[in-house]
Amino acid sequence: MNDLPDILESPEITHQATGFVFTEGPLWHPDDFWYFNDIRPGTLYKMRLGEEPEMIRKTVGGNGMTFDLKGRIIHCEGEARNVTRTDLDGTVTSLVDRFEGGRFNRPNDVICHSDGSLYFTDPSMRRPFAEREVPGPDGEDAVWAGARVYRVAPDDSISAVVTVEYPNGLALSPDEKTLYIANTRSNQYVHAIEIEADGTYVRRRIFCDFSGDEVGFPDGMKVDSAGRVFCTGPGGIWVVEPDGTHIGTIRFPEQAINMAFGGEDLCTLFVTAHTSVYTVRVKTPGQAHPFYLVGK
Repeated sequence: MNDLPDILESPEITHQATGFVFTEGPLWHPDDFWYFNDIRPGTLYKMRLGEEPEMIRKTVGGNGMTFDLKGRIIHCEGEARNVTRTDLDGTVTSLVDRFEGGRFNRPNDVICHSDGSLYFTDPSMRRPFAEREVPGPDGEDAVWAGARVYRVAPDDSISAVVTVEYPNGLALSPDEKTLYIANTRSNQYVHAIEIEADGTYVRRRIFCDFSGDEVGFPDGMKVDSAGRVFCTGPGGIWVVEPDGTHIGTIRFPEQAINMAFGGEDLCTLFVTAHTSVYTVRVKTPGQAHPFYLVGK
């Protein structure tokens, strides 16, 4: 099923837990457990491999997550139209919920830069026109209005980085000079956005065309330490070289939606796939989250 000897340590896919509705947003903690969401019931779980998931709290459409440099969970809660921050004592507050006076559409995914800044996506296409509040630039196509990637600086100020048709999953290249953005609808591709150290947009290009006949679309995305992009797509998780060459697809019993690298060696790929979560072992470790490196 998964004959990918250059990518996988073993073709074996391990079914870790099931009984969910729509799993998303996996995130590994260095204390060797995982967080993930079941979006539609609005539930955040914590799980150690081989044990039953533990419910942490209810969310309002909790989706993509990351840590900030202090290890606090940064959480896109799309139905609440905001990005939240969970303190180490469990207190949840709104980090950002609007731009230029308008509420966000549906924050989807979020990542952390080594300088502590945060990037998150806010697609607009599933938000009715009458409810879209963030103003678009002059001349912007109404379908895209407000569909952007934003940057939250270390001082919590916010700026718009780039407008994208349907921005979804996000990842940074190892040198943090390229911001990868999964475009889910209606065209399926991954953008490569060149950025300055302060998040200023330089230029863009299509990194890889993800169109295909099988079930699946570009959504969750991560980058390994070799700079290869792992992104969900038709048939499973696509593995794409830094030059945009698709070298293989990791297949699962259900449609893969998102993933995260974890484990002490960062070679365990934890995958959220609708009703279940799975793991598979890879040969090359994932790119370490900046929080994992603090204090080392």
